[in-house]
Amino acid sequence: MDNTQPKISKDKELIAPMFDSIAWRYDFLNHLLSLGIDRLWRKRAIAMIPQDFREPRIIDVATGTGDFAIAAMKVHPCKVCGIDISEKMLELGRRKVIDKGLDRTISFINCESENICLEDNSFDIALSAFGVRNFSDPVKGLSEMNRVLRHGGMIIILEFSKPVASPFRQIYSFYFRNILPLAGRLFSRDRKAYRYLNESVMEFPEGEEFIGLMTEAGFVKSTQTSVSWGIASIYSGFKE
Repeated sequence: MDNTQPKISKDKELIAPMFDSIAWRYDFLNHLLSLGIDRLWRKRAIAMIPQDFREPRIIDVATGTGDFAIAAMKVHPCKVCGIDISEKMLELGRRKVIDKGLDRTISFINCESENICLEDNSFDIALSAFGVRNFSDPVKGLSEMNRVLRHGGMIIILEFSKPVASPFRQIYSFYFRNILPLAGRLFSRDRKAYRYLNESVMEFPEGEEFIGLMTEAGFVKSTQTSVSWGIASIYSGFKE
């Protein structure tokens, strides 16, 4: 018997309404389900930016409600632009930056990650946290991030990964397949969205496979840094 599961749909016409529907609970659930560790992952990712990037121009792709964009303020950017296809996510992000007094530096645009509506060579750093797994064509999305970076610019991708050591691998798998969808359904009232989250993580190419996609998109010196026993990975690279 063939137990192969069909690949999940990543059509933007379906993804945007799905994330609109859970926007109101998105931050709460991210922090709850990761026990707050996602904040530390973002800080560690931002800490990887070399000091010779002074007052950088930063784009945060698939920004959601802007947490990574806000974390990037640690490197004193002159400009941060977050893009996403979910307008409701962006509305929450705009409220956040206004409340924090950051709206002069951080702005948000409703824009497709695989067809970025910004000019070539216009940013020093490209970020994305938990967004690349939603690209219908990861190489195209990464290539777009490459296009908008200046030569020598840096890319940083934060994504969930799958631990390999036992028994943590089994615990993690059970959590993602059972606990996370249940909590998502209880708190967001959208069962499909958090089932999608589990499936998108399980399908995501990681390690050398993802570094290969970064190379195909034009990045060099790409590396993977595992965090929290392999629960997540930070990928970084540079545009030639």
